[in-house]
Amino acid sequence: MESEAEKTFHRFAAFGESSSSGTEMNNKNFSKLCKDCGIMDGKAVTSTDVDIVFSKVKAKNARTITFQQFKEAMKELGQKHFKGKSPDEVLENIYGLMGGKDPATTGTTKATTVGAVDRLTDTSKYTGTHKERFDESGKGKGIAGREEMTDNTGYVSGYKGAGTYDKKTK
Repeated sequence: MESEAEKTFHRFAAFGESSSSGTEMNNKNFSKLCKDCGIMDGKAVTSTDVDIVFSKVKAKNARTITFQQFKEAMKELGQKHFKGKSPDEVLENIYGLMGGKDPATTGTTKATTVGAVDRLTDTSKYTGTHKERFDESGKGKGIAGREEMTDNTGYVSGYKGAGTYDKKTK
């Protein structure tokens, strides 16, 4: 059971931390683990309890805890969650709650498209100079759509005989 809990610990320790190796867990991820696994129930174990226990088990000037410190924290939280049971039973029950859990991402913010956003970003409805910035498929033309591009041929813009000089001189 402990190996399963250790795997869960490593998954939560690395969650949201791109530079984390998953061996040490910060307070945010510790709170998330307690909430996602059902250890923090809001009645017997509150978020304040979780924060206090985390501060108790970590080293004085550290911001993270190791798996050994995590086990101590689980013993303390387990005593509050499962009152009247022996410490070994408590640890087994806590590990049972943690078994096979992954960090949940439900309820996180998702990008929503409202009708107004679709209408405002539909390039087929653009008019005037903005219309010139996109091709038929709606893809932007880049700098060619934003600036007046000059043709450096040496001819004046309205000259109708452009490109005919070579033909006359031969």
